[in-house]
Amino acid sequence: MKRREFVQKSLLTTAATIIPSHVLGRQGATAPSDQIVMGCIGVGSMGSGHVRSFLGQDDVRIIAVCDVREEHRQRAKSLVDEKYGNQDCRSYSDYRELVSSPEIDAVMIATPDNWHALIGVEAARHRKDMYYEKPLSLSIAESKAVRDVVKQYNVVFQFGTQQRSDQTFRHALELVRNHKIGELTAVKIGSAGYQQIPRQEEQPVPPGFDYDRWLGPAPWAPYTFERCTRNWTLLSDYSLGCVSGAWGIHSVDMVQWANRSDDAAPITTAGTGYFPTNGFYDTAQRFDVDHTYQNGLKLRHMDMSTATKTAWQFGLFWMAILFEGTEGWIYVGRGFMDAQPKSLLNLTISSDEDHLPVSNNHHRNFLDCVKSRKTPISNIESAFYSDIACHQAHIAMKLGRTCTWDNRLEKFVNDDQANRMMTRTMRSPYHL
Repeated sequence: MKRREFVQKSLLTTAATIIPSHVLGRQGATAPSDQIVMGCIGVGSMGSGHVRSFLGQDDVRIIAVCDVREEHRQRAKSLVDEKYGNQDCRSYSDYRELVSSPEIDAVMIATPDNWHALIGVEAARHRKDMYYEKPLSLSIAESKAVRDVVKQYNVVFQFGTQQRSDQTFRHALELVRNHKIGELTAVKIGSAGYQQIPRQEEQPVPPGFDYDRWLGPAPWAPYTFERCTRNWTLLSDYSLGCVSGAWGIHSVDMVQWANRSDDAAPITTAGTGYFPTNGFYDTAQRFDVDHTYQNGLKLRHMDMSTATKTAWQFGLFWMAILFEGTEGWIYVGRGFMDAQPKSLLNLTISSDEDHLPVSNNHHRNFLDCVKSRKTPISNIESAFYSDIACHQAHIAMKLGRTCTWDNRLEKFVNDDQANRMMTRTMRSPYHL
């Protein structure tokens, strides 16, 4: 029974009704009236991890999974059925069947990037709250469409930039926002790069894999194993590559938060990127991009190789950020932080200083907001502008020149070519 309908329906029964233990699943479990009914779309490597996390929450009931691969669907269904001790989990290959289900309150979306906007828009139109893996989309126009429909239908939206729920990053950003390194003057990011592989020969589509639906709005291309593994993030038909996708957007999002820019993107972007043409992958393999914000802050975003060779004094790093101020610096990544002066590492922000919202579990924060209807830690506005910054980098690299952005008009200034790149053509019959 749908959570929001349970209370209404229960009024038709006697107040003395006892909920049997088999409905609760186990003694002390959350009553159905307090449960969030979920469906999970995209249950491969990343998605299955989300399934496990949500199954660990007592106030969640997963009733459906969706994937274009039968293998993934069956694996996820088995996880869910084993958790609840039944065979009730539904299995879909078409996400539209899942999001149109009236029982479902919320969805998790963890498909390849080229599918994000289509599914997100459809889910919002069915008034489903959503936990939505990054990035928002493959184009600025698609990102706008997602933001607008999420706001129109007032659904709870949590972006998959989970570093906002990390205590180390939160402490580092509070130090920056409270001027513990003086005035913030520059930020450097190092994102992942990749190794090229040879062009791939066409292979037979595996049984149980709806490959045409996997391609979805992307151009038709012959099936190869490498195309459809997680390395699709390195192919421009499905992702912007390391400058966004699975890597860069995490760090860009932290800079946006530190700079109080959750409601604005950088105003100028320029940089270089090497887009290989002699192998299988075609997103930027190496890149060096400079963003400038309205307040004058400079952000330099590089791939890991470029950063360690040209701009980094700390050696090899992974998804790390260097905040530079007039009186010191902070170097932070997943699981570590360094600073100058060293006293910053143990400094406590006082109660009357600037504090960021606290979330120590990204999934839990989403679920709490589904119940309270409050704004999650990685809400649609912050997601939109972090996403825009990554698109700006991609467009500036492709054009090879500085691009100027107008945050009020949400388009590039006097640049028809850049503005045309804000949209992407979708393969028929797919459209927003």
